[in-house]
Amino acid sequence: MRVRGSSGITSNPVLIGAATVLVLLVAVFLAYNANQGLPFVPTYQLKVDAPSAANLVRGNEVRIGGARVGSLTEIRAVRRADGTSFARLTLKLDKAVSPLAKDSKVIIRPRSALGLKYVELTRGRSEEGFADGDTIPLAQSTPAQVEFDEFLNMFDTRTRAAMQRNLDGFGTALAGRGPALNTAIGAFRPLLRDVQPVMENLSSEETDLDGLVTSLSQAAAEAAPVAELQGDLFVNLDTTFTALGEIARPFLQDTISEGRPALDTAIRSLPAQRPFLRNTTGFFAELRPGARALRDAAPNLSAALVAGTPALARSPQLNRRLEPVFRTLQAFADDPQAPRGVRRLTETVTSLRPTLEYLRPTQTKCNYVTLLLRNGSSLLSEGDAKGTWQRFNVIALDPDNQGRGPNGEGSPSTGPANGGGPENFLHSNSYPNTGAPGQDDECEAGNEPWLPGRAVIGNVPDAQLGTTELTGAPLREQRERDAAAQEEAEE
Repeated sequence: MRVRGSSGITSNPVLIGAATVLVLLVAVFLAYNANQGLPFVPTYQLKVDAPSAANLVRGNEVRIGGARVGSLTEIRAVRRADGTSFARLTLKLDKAVSPLAKDSKVIIRPRSALGLKYVELTRGRSEEGFADGDTIPLAQSTPAQVEFDEFLNMFDTRTRAAMQRNLDGFGTALAGRGPALNTAIGAFRPLLRDVQPVMENLSSEETDLDGLVTSLSQAAAEAAPVAELQGDLFVNLDTTFTALGEIARPFLQDTISEGRPALDTAIRSLPAQRPFLRNTTGFFAELRPGARALRDAAPNLSAALVAGTPALARSPQLNRRLEPVFRTLQAFADDPQAPRGVRRLTETVTSLRPTLEYLRPTQTKCNYVTLLLRNGSSLLSEGDAKGTWQRFNVIALDPDNQGRGPNGEGSPSTGPANGGGPENFLHSNSYPNTGAPGQDDECEAGNEPWLPGRAVIGNVPDAQLGTTELTGAPLREQRERDAAAQEEAEE
């Protein structure tokens, strides 16, 4: 009897091979996408803004409390308006995580020392949660990451050498000192007993140690931007103190040791100097008008210095020629009769002082002495064909009347001329006013007016001019002032 072959699917080797291949493909697909999540499984997606992707790659795990809750599906760089960038991560999370509290924190942590990373979420306590597709802001991605290689880079060649020296120094310091350490530990007991109230004070709220530490932290943060400058400062201070070390003894030592006596002397003397300083301040305050006037006088002083330089160059010769004169004066001063003569001369000058004060305005105000000398010189040197002006002739005051008017001056009279014509009136002022003390402020001589029809004996009525004709430098100055005034008036 012949057995009939089975007609089912299991009897067809082609179908069995195709099914096997299909199962393998599905298994490979599921294994390849295992990190991305299983297909047809509902997920909860969030975006996270982080300062840096920190060596993350697609497919890295997302954990909460150490348990895997999803994976990283996308990493994208986002550029700010100021040109800087940050990373935006797309997370595919299990549906059980939804909704994630809005105050949750994000941190990127290392999974191994080889650089593998994962994203850790720390749930917050907010009652509000992120909806599917929301973005966790950058401010909640803290703290800034420190990579393992950055940590290792801290131990550069200089740091490793310094650590070796420290280890060698501490080892050498502690070697063979076990009994001393035991003794020190035993001596710590009183310290621990006494430190208890200190710790209680530090832990008290009134001490506010927390505020002190916070303030120190803020101060350190303020000083951080200038840390490099402070480092340079200490380097420069080291250079400075190295230089000072070379003169520390005896110069700096003597300065410090003698500084205290100097300060004591200053404490005693400075109060006594205060009146002098106040007087000096007042003196210089009073000198200010003179200093301002000196600015205007500077051109004249400059001209005087220029003119005086040649004279100073010739002064040694003059000094040699004056030496006999001063020797004679010294001999005169050594004569016992000289002081008596000086005292007599002083008495004479003192007695003449009122007279000189009375006569002084005659020249200083009215210029009469200069005019007398000038006119006297002209009287003897100038003239005409008949001779100089010094001639004596009879002057007929009234040729028509032959001086026969009342008391005419052409002949003897019994009184001053007082009529017979407008010119026959005597005008005589033997003591004119010169601006002397007790007189009117006027220079009468040379300024008297002719008063027709009346005799005038003595001072002329009314005040006359306070000046007379100027000569020499005052005349030139007056002419310059008049010319300047005329030019100003014309402008």
